[in-house]
Amino acid sequence: MEKKIMLGNEAFARGAAEAGAKVISSYPGTPSTEITENAAKYDSMHVEWAPNEKVGAEVVIGAGIAGARAMTCMKHVGLNVAADPLFTAAYTGVNAGIVFVVADDNGCYSSQNEQDSRFYARSAGVPMLEPADSKECLEYVKLAFELSEKYDTVMMIRSNTRISHSRGVVELGEIQIPELKKYEKNTGKYVAMPAAARKLHIAQEKRMKKFAEDSSRFQINRIEEGSKEMGIITSGICYQYAKEAVPEASFLKLGSVNPLPKELIKEFAEKVKKTFVIEEGQPFIEEQIKAMGINVCGKDLFTVQGEYSVNMIKEVFRKPLADHEKAGEAPVRPPLFCAGCPHRALFYLLGKMKKTVTGDIGCYTLGSLPPTSSMDTCLCMGASIGMAHGFEKARGEEFGKDVVAVIGDSTFFHSGITGLINMVYNKSKGTVLILDNRTTGMTGHQDNPATGKDIRGNASPEISIEELCRACGVQHIKQVDPFDLKEMEAAIKEGCERDALSVIISKRPCALIVKQPGTPYMITEECKKCGICMGIGCQAIEKKGEDIMIIPERCVGCDLCSRVCPFGAIVKEDR
Repeated sequence: MEKKIMLGNEAFARGAAEAGAKVISSYPGTPSTEITENAAKYDSMHVEWAPNEKVGAEVVIGAGIAGARAMTCMKHVGLNVAADPLFTAAYTGVNAGIVFVVADDNGCYSSQNEQDSRFYARSAGVPMLEPADSKECLEYVKLAFELSEKYDTVMMIRSNTRISHSRGVVELGEIQIPELKKYEKNTGKYVAMPAAARKLHIAQEKRMKKFAEDSSRFQINRIEEGSKEMGIITSGICYQYAKEAVPEASFLKLGSVNPLPKELIKEFAEKVKKTFVIEEGQPFIEEQIKAMGINVCGKDLFTVQGEYSVNMIKEVFRKPLADHEKAGEAPVRPPLFCAGCPHRALFYLLGKMKKTVTGDIGCYTLGSLPPTSSMDTCLCMGASIGMAHGFEKARGEEFGKDVVAVIGDSTFFHSGITGLINMVYNKSKGTVLILDNRTTGMTGHQDNPATGKDIRGNASPEISIEELCRACGVQHIKQVDPFDLKEMEAAIKEGCERDALSVIISKRPCALIVKQPGTPYMITEECKKCGICMGIGCQAIEKKGEDIMIIPERCVGCDLCSRVCPFGAIVKEDR
């Protein structure tokens, strides 16, 4: 077989192609984004960006019932959005295989929480697999499709930041041309009305019981014998850490984490004197094993927060590290808007105008940080609009008029539209700023319904945000270039003073997808050292002692600093 070094997310995509999947529909979300991006490289599959995870899940469930193997990929908080269809599909079962890949983010590297997706699998009543490296990412996707069809169930695969973004050697197999399974109308199975759902729930419980019984014999759950003094039960990336930290121990490596292979766990615990559970996140495995009457150590030694590491596990088991083994801390790099970013101008204005700003998920969340410090809240995708409405209803219209909701173009399509409809329907007087930078910026520049391109870069209908807002009932809509500071400030003032709902579309392409003017700016002797230019938070502007200067290698020539300087002291370099 051909071998190749692959990112975990690349391997997930390859596994889908080798399994003969036909449909993949997802919404981008770090650390899962690259699965769907890489899947788009395989012509054997229809691959698409959905407007949100719920839609992506519904697409693949429909495809699976229609007879095509299908997969949807998301980050852990995206699973919240997809939970509605998942929980009912767990009752109905499948026709062709249906797989949900969910990437958790232990340590909150790109997320607002450390949600543990294993609890969703348990609550929904669907099996979950957890690979430990890129090789298993590929293999587990193929296995998940097989198990999905064998047990008539939606399958989940849990990844995390390290598994998704680490590379490993993968053995490549043949890409399968998708074959459709026969579709037959079956309202008793696929129409989950109450009378049918009660019967479907019984069927679901039976297949989960059967899966649990069989899982002790799955090859992905295996005992690796070592010292009888210490046994470690673990899964996923923690298996890699623990194997390196305590190589002499006996291991029970779990490939299926829901339901647990109880007979195998009992067998393993009887072979060792003391049993430990090592798992990132909540004590999901540990608590179930304790409920079986088996004495194990786990979260009494390890934290529920953040990522684990080899060094951390070594220290827990009192294995002193040599000085040269101790990893030094990387220097802190404060997050900043990119040079030329259109969001910088807007948040500079919002800070200057001292507005209450309900924010959302995207690059623009950086607007909450100094020097602009101009965002008050950030909760979840689409929440900015609903929260602005809540502020108004809680504190009255006069306060509400001074509240501005900020949401990106992709996030607006994801889950902002319903919030806007709610504002219209319930007579809000607030102002909504939609930041249209022509891409889904935070996750790496994916297209969305407003960009006019699909996931493969082909032309696609471009949905007008302005027309969509008008169709939702918004009467006052204005589109402004955020670098036109005077017009944008006037638009915000007008919106906040208006006795009606206003939408302002801040439209300027992301600085990383459209080439900037190029000629850098410089600060002349006219500079009064007032520091106003420092307030925009541009990474090209530095203060050294009493002097303020522009580092030409960092400047992209966007001219925002020149616009804010009241003394005309910032001009283009004379080259």
